[in-house]
Amino acid sequence: MMATFTDFTGKVVLITGSSGGIGAVTAVEFARLGAQVVVTGRRKDKVSAVAKQCAETSPTGAKALEVVADVTNDDDCLRLVSDTIKTFKKLDILINNAGRGVVESIWDGDILDKYELIMNTNLRSVVRLTHLCVEHLEKTKGNIVNVSSIGAFKPRGPCYSYSMSKAAMDMFTKCVALELGPKGIRANTINPGSVKTEFMKNILNVSKAKSDEIYAQRARMCPLGRVGEPMDVAKAVLYLTTDDASFVTGSNFVVDGGAQYV
Repeated sequence: MMATFTDFTGKVVLITGSSGGIGAVTAVEFARLGAQVVVTGRRKDKVSAVAKQCAETSPTGAKALEVVADVTNDDDCLRLVSDTIKTFKKLDILINNAGRGVVESIWDGDILDKYELIMNTNLRSVVRLTHLCVEHLEKTKGNIVNVSSIGAFKPRGPCYSYSMSKAAMDMFTKCVALELGPKGIRANTINPGSVKTEFMKNILNVSKAKSDEIYAQRARMCPLGRVGEPMDVAKAVLYLTTDDASFVTGSNFVVDGGAQYV
């Protein structure tokens, strides 16, 4: 049976890094399909802007919960989950989407500082939030989707910490899926290729024009002739959280257009 994406009414969805990029588009799509959404990020203005889009697209005008938080801060993570449960009384879906990248070389004198920054954002926060959410997800027989990258298994030399963090996230997801499956909780990983967001511009510290040029180069290395759009990833997330994917757990869902770049 094809996924219809119509069964999210009443579902409560927490999406980290949802103030922009893939997370924002995913939040708005869940809201459009009836879910109650928690929008979170580090900038209040961006969080509020996405929450407004969620309310505008929701069939019932449901107001998203806005939580300004830094997932690398343990107290912020606790507050994020506590506010979600206090507001909605439950949690059905956890999307660990917040991520960060940095260009580095093994020769860099500050490589360990960069390593800690990336690992704290991309991996430690995922472990922390999963730990905080499992008791609530057990009650709803919920879902976990972790947004990883093809960088987990297609290494790029200048991005050691990023690739390592995503590879570790993939294995963490598989291990969690084994433990939580008997409790009715599914856990899966999305592995996107290049997706048109601000991520490339930010990680490389380049202009939008240069970022667009890089995307164009990568599009030529994709059999489908383009790089991804945030909606491509959002649809994959939606599928994995539906009953149509009820027998899918511990998986890597690759969304990269058949990318030939590394």
